[in-house]
Amino acid sequence: MTSLSASPTAAPGISAGMTFVMAAACGLIAANLYYAQPLAGPIAEAIGLPVHATGLIVTLTQIGYGLGLLFLVPLGDLVENRRLILTMIGVVTLSLIAAGLSLSPVPFLAASLAIGLGSVAVQMIVPFAANLAPDYARGRVIGNVMSGLMIGIMMARPVASFLARLTSWHTVFFVSAGVMVALAVLLAARLPARRPTTHLGYLGLLRSMGIQLATQKVLQRRAAYQACQFAAFSLFWTVTPLYLAGPAFHLSQAGIALFALAGVAGAIASPIAGRLADRGLGKPATALGIASVAAGYLVTHVAPEGSTLALALLTLAAILVDFGVSMTLVTGQRAIYSLGAELRSRLNGLFMAIFFLGGAIGSAVGAWAFAEGGWPLASMIGLALPALAFLYFLTEKRATA
Repeated sequence: MTSLSASPTAAPGISAGMTFVMAAACGLIAANLYYAQPLAGPIAEAIGLPVHATGLIVTLTQIGYGLGLLFLVPLGDLVENRRLILTMIGVVTLSLIAAGLSLSPVPFLAASLAIGLGSVAVQMIVPFAANLAPDYARGRVIGNVMSGLMIGIMMARPVASFLARLTSWHTVFFVSAGVMVALAVLLAARLPARRPTTHLGYLGLLRSMGIQLATQKVLQRRAAYQACQFAAFSLFWTVTPLYLAGPAFHLSQAGIALFALAGVAGAIASPIAGRLADRGLGKPATALGIASVAAGYLVTHVAPEGSTLALALLTLAAILVDFGVSMTLVTGQRAIYSLGAELRSRLNGLFMAIFFLGGAIGSAVGAWAFAEGGWPLASMIGLALPALAFLYFLTEKRATA
């Protein structure tokens, strides 16, 4: 087992104020990945993108993020962390401005890809926070920072919808670019320097990731749990807007945006999970998280479709699904960060890339399932995903944090 201590050049601890700054940074940066989702239709029409290609607006951002997880996030084990994070925020800022100025498909789609690449700054901040935290409080710090990330993800869609209704979709990108500039100034002033001790070159760093994936059983297991969990999460949030707008509920876009806000309540799981993991209760916290996602899907079948009670239970389901995914995400990160300070960025890149792939599959399967069999088919697949994770969880022989 490698050393659990932070880098010698890292600060010996992390204050509550710094934790809050990092949590806010994660939320604000992560939101950039999701602003375009509810605006894809108006954007496509404005830039002249064919209807059948509208999905590229979201897909290219996701592709950029996935590439960044694999090829840029590992640099956190090689390059001074503060400078790396600020550089990626600069990439995001320029990309947001380019997206807001775009009048044709190619520039906008290129900007979308770059937004995804730059947004991996989030996954550089989280291991940075873990390195600053003492071992006894690492789970708490990770949980608090991740709560900011989850709030950013859940708030992005309704904020973009409301802002676009008041002004235009261009404004959403320009406002976020301004926020990124302010965030960069704050982080430049507040973040301490952290210089990794890794002596590998970049190519060696990438090769080592394959070795870590093949040999680190904790990483394999935790990534598998989270891939199933995030697939269920992505399926839920892909399908429910279609379900709510359909004949069963007839909700407007404003109503759907309010529904999405309810899911933010599930972010309370992140700090809870971190504290449980610090107390050696990562395994029961993981079981609770998986069970919560399954319960979320189950409660949607209690009331008659289209009834007020059905809508209330669907809202409860949103909270349960978000709660469960946040719980297993934080316990998973706490577990893999215990594998060694000098490996954290690489391990985090692998972990996030695998669970992000699960989310992409969940979105695609969810859209297909809803088109073929409506909510009953989509929700049964959604339920099967945490059930699969739980069956694998039952094979875990001992607690792994």
